[in-house]
Amino acid sequence: MKKLSLTILLVLTVVFVAGCGNNSNTDNTDTSNNSSAGTNGGTAATAKNSLEAVKASGKLRIGTEGTYAPFTYHDASGKLTGFDVEIAEEVAKRLGADPEFSETQWDGLFAGLDAKRFDVIFNEVSINEERKAKYDFSEPYIVSKAVLIVSENNEDIKAFADLKGKKSGQSLTSNLSEIARENGAEIVAVDGFNQAVDLLTSGRIDATVNDGLSYLDLKKQKPDVKIKVVDEIPNGSESAAVFLKGNDDLVKAVSDAIIEMKSDGTYLKISEKYFGADVSK
Repeated sequence: MKKLSLTILLVLTVVFVAGCGNNSNTDNTDTSNNSSAGTNGGTAATAKNSLEAVKASGKLRIGTEGTYAPFTYHDASGKLTGFDVEIAEEVAKRLGADPEFSETQWDGLFAGLDAKRFDVIFNEVSINEERKAKYDFSEPYIVSKAVLIVSENNEDIKAFADLKGKKSGQSLTSNLSEIARENGAEIVAVDGFNQAVDLLTSGRIDATVNDGLSYLDLKKQKPDVKIKVVDEIPNGSESAAVFLKGNDDLVKAVSDAIIEMKSDGTYLKISEKYFGADVSK
């Protein structure tokens, strides 16, 4: 009996000590959590919005390719330049910030924006519904229209409807080939705009439906090339600066800067430098 009583007493003592230990741990945890919550609530700082952050840092971080002439590329000296680059530089200046460019391949531009490595993308990004669902766009700063290009001495083709039965040099992956096909053209596959021009000037095709900006760039670089534009699609594709959603103040500031540039002649000066024309409309 004494042994049994001693055993029972021992068990009760262990249970009591364990119970006290558990209560002590629970109390400590609760106290720690409450203290932490109080500290966080009392010291949380209000985050700057994106425009305030740009002004505070003095930098506008810009994502671009750097390999897409004449929009964003490196000149003979290795300097990053181009139409989009100069527009971005002027925008940054009007925001009171220095432009800080980060170059990456096309597929990495949106990933970089998502990761907040840049504040904005300037890289000839066209506005479409799929992109608008995830990103915000500034005021458009360039418009590209599909144009019908023929050799300089061609008098048979004057409009898209005249393509019926004619050979049109087109990149098969481009939606521009669909315009030629819809107008009855016989499609001749080409690798790109430059090959289409070569075939056109050599008389192996009759026409090409292509990007009006590419045409203007070529004529700027090679004014003597024997081709001309005879028709264009009135509704063009607009391109603009791209932002993560929720940066309304920065989007507005960039849009305002672009509008000002169009009004005071700065935009036209840059446009004529690269294209010899106003490409804002």
